[in-house]
Amino acid sequence: MTSTGTRGLRVEGWGGEPVPERFSMARYCLGVAAANRPDAVGLTVVHDVDAPADEAEHHTFAELDLAARAVGAGLRALGLGRGERVLLRLHGTSAFPIAHLGAMSAGLVPVPTSAMLTPDEAGFVLADSGARAVVLADDLQLEVPAGVHVVRPADLDAWVADARRNPAAVPDHVDTAADDPAFLVYTSGTTGRPKGVLHAHRSAWGRRPMRDGWLGIGPDDVMLHAGTLSWTYTLGVGLTDPWAVGARAVVLDGPRRRDAWDRLVRDHDATLFAAVPGVYRQWLEATDGPLDLGSLRHGLAAGEPLAPDLLTAWRQRTGLELYEAFGMSEISTFVSAGPATPVHPGSPGRAQPGRCVAVLSQDPDDGDDPLPPGTPGLLALHRSDPGLMLGYHRRPDEQDRVVRGDWFVGGDLVTIETDGYVTFHGRADDILNAGGFRVSPVEVEHCLAQVPGVADVLVTAEEVRDGVSILVARIVPAEGVERPQDLPDAVLSYAAATLARYKQPRRVDLVESLRRTPNGKLVRRG
Repeated sequence: MTSTGTRGLRVEGWGGEPVPERFSMARYCLGVAAANRPDAVGLTVVHDVDAPADEAEHHTFAELDLAARAVGAGLRALGLGRGERVLLRLHGTSAFPIAHLGAMSAGLVPVPTSAMLTPDEAGFVLADSGARAVVLADDLQLEVPAGVHVVRPADLDAWVADARRNPAAVPDHVDTAADDPAFLVYTSGTTGRPKGVLHAHRSAWGRRPMRDGWLGIGPDDVMLHAGTLSWTYTLGVGLTDPWAVGARAVVLDGPRRRDAWDRLVRDHDATLFAAVPGVYRQWLEATDGPLDLGSLRHGLAAGEPLAPDLLTAWRQRTGLELYEAFGMSEISTFVSAGPATPVHPGSPGRAQPGRCVAVLSQDPDDGDDPLPPGTPGLLALHRSDPGLMLGYHRRPDEQDRVVRGDWFVGGDLVTIETDGYVTFHGRADDILNAGGFRVSPVEVEHCLAQVPGVADVLVTAEEVRDGVSILVARIVPAEGVERPQDLPDAVLSYAAATLARYKQPRRVDLVESLRRTPNGKLVRRG
């Protein structure tokens, strides 16, 4: 919590409920609900939007909890020890969250990855994380070195089937400390390769301020999330948060038609809908006239800034509110609007109750004292927040850059006004945002530079319309290239073969030269 002082802010640190010393994220998300609401449906996976709602895949909390514990026991039976990593390379089926929570249930550390990653990208994560096992879909490629166990979806099914035949033999969730590692996610780094963000079991407890500060969720709610189950936004907001209060989660594992969401809201009586702003824009563009969404109480948006015109259009078409939140892989969301925090168009909201945030100078030599309200600087979160990561995996230099005294400092430039509302001014580093995904331009540039005939390359994000940004590559042809006009297609083809879709540029421009500093660094701004 914070309050205004003469210099800036008086720091009080985490103001939420104290974290229990012994804490298991798997027990918190599934075990408690299984004990209190065993027969309530905890997860619905829709495979066909046009099929009747009763043809979707439904799992009760008792079934989910048993399945997670069974998978955890199966992984431990492979000889994996506490704290060892398990890479998840699966599609967005129910197997993904069961494997994710199952690994945590056994004291292991899952490493969730997107099925959109290429084999080389997934191979880097496998090597960097040091995973001892991989849960691998049959049709997804990955070169697995000797000594690393490969678990297939059929193995998961067999473990769960055995558990259903003899549930009494399935061990309980292992006892873990709140600070024990729980899961490892990879996000774009400023040095060109994704970096691992290691979270503790307490991170689930640290999400509690989101309940009232953004989601407004309770046990009778139905959360429909537009993301795939392999996305950390979905694993957090779409599953962890509803399951922590005993609410039902609904996700789509199938084609994402623009007109799918109003049908899913009605068929499954969704009360909350979460997505990136781009999904809301596509939804409105695919439909005409007023949208009667019946059971839906409000929408939730995160991942990229919510454009005021989109907010206005949503309100006019649905009569409902749309609450924005701001966060990052290192903490999830911590600034938001919500049922108790009125929306201010152009602002993602205020610090959620219990969070301690401040603005620090961009110059580390200026010290760690928060700046006065209304002064631009770097958004900082107090390191006492239980939702904050344990640290970056094998990246001590990057870890040092984000720690300033008692503060975690990301690369986001903001202003916090006297009323607490945050205004976002962009990134101080080079990380780009396209479609709600954080992308390192250095990583994409290193890849595209391998295309024959490319002498130099710069990747930027370009806003093609209000609230919609795409990645653009600017290419300098090498001397002697016979047909430079063919380079854009060659670059796009190479990107499609080597990069996840969200990292691929949507346009390639030919330029004569790129601006560089005297020491050869690309000039990305101005």
